[in-house]
Amino acid sequence: MRLPRTVIALGAVSLLTDASSEMIYPLLPVFLSSVLGAGPLAIGAIEGAAESVAALLKLASGWWSDRLPRRKPLVVAGYGIASVVRPLTGLATGVGQVLAIRLLDRVGKGIRGAPRDALIADAVEPPHRGRAFGFHRAADHAGAVMGPLAAYALLAWGGFSLRTVFLLAAIPAAAAMVALLFGVRESRREEPAARRRDGLRRQGLDRRFWLYLLVLLVFTLGNSTDALLILRATELGVSATMVPILWAALHVVKSASSTPGGILSDRLGRRPLILAGWVIYAAVYLGFAFATARWHAWALFLGYGLYFGMTEGVEKALVADLVPANIRGAAFGWYNLTIGLAAFPASLLFGGIWQAFGAPTAFVMGAGLSLLAATGLLVTVDRESGPVNGEPGIASATSPTRSGTA
Repeated sequence: MRLPRTVIALGAVSLLTDASSEMIYPLLPVFLSSVLGAGPLAIGAIEGAAESVAALLKLASGWWSDRLPRRKPLVVAGYGIASVVRPLTGLATGVGQVLAIRLLDRVGKGIRGAPRDALIADAVEPPHRGRAFGFHRAADHAGAVMGPLAAYALLAWGGFSLRTVFLLAAIPAAAAMVALLFGVRESRREEPAARRRDGLRRQGLDRRFWLYLLVLLVFTLGNSTDALLILRATELGVSATMVPILWAALHVVKSASSTPGGILSDRLGRRPLILAGWVIYAAVYLGFAFATARWHAWALFLGYGLYFGMTEGVEKALVADLVPANIRGAAFGWYNLTIGLAAFPASLLFGGIWQAFGAPTAFVMGAGLSLLAATGLLVTVDRESGPVNGEPGIASATSPTRSGTA
């Protein structure tokens, strides 16, 4: 099956946006620690606060997109805000300014995230959701390969400063806006959700969906910001110049594994892929806890990429499986809210434990929470869950046997 134009175009938008973002993000911990003097706790607080802001807005924008004839205007607004403010990191002279820029950047992400995911789900039939979300994540991660490589070339061969590299990130961001405005076409939906005063539209989201979010919440509490993984890599001997290459290698694995991961979830069910990914995540975090050499950091980052490929698109496909079509925006909003709100305490907790007791203790904690979440997933999602004859099959939260389709 050929993916719809909307999915392909949104993949191109994400590719260019991530190329812009990842010219900055992997270098930000180095910039904060070496130029602005920030420590692990400050870095964790900045990233955790930014993701929490994004999560709150994803819920509101997803709910609102269910009520609009088209979701695209919200997607355009979100990408536009982030494209304007992100390169301004190059002008920051203090930690507070970086925090403000990151918050505004994540405001843009919060506005666009849930409507964009709902737009992808709207565009494909249920048996192909895993493939569509996997393709989107693969394109996103391909951009995350391009960005760090461009940053490396500018730093190592062009002799540019970190600040100049951050400012040049405006170029792919502008290209992403062109692709979004002229490449994404959305048909007017015939039946947007009714405009009723029902809070953030929890109606129609049943117990299975909420228990799935609870499991994700537990997992996310052990999932620190990737900025701290980069910091750990520098502790193990990876130089600032090589950080973009390490980041690019991570995203090569993410991009290469995301589409196959999504396709496998269409065939085997969502649960096996998510479980395998979370077990790999736990192994990687245990590896970071006890790593002692530079090559350990490279090997662990590659394993970390495989975890993403097996879970990112699959988790979103499972959200689409569990809810009615007319409230997908709200469902993706709740999904992103759960992950984003947990990101702030998770990053603070992780950074605080690192600063107080050392990196090994923090990484062991993260591994333990991921295994706890995997155990929770075993009892909330049936082994055969996934699209079956066009519809998902999810067991009841308490029953170990299949109870029918959702």
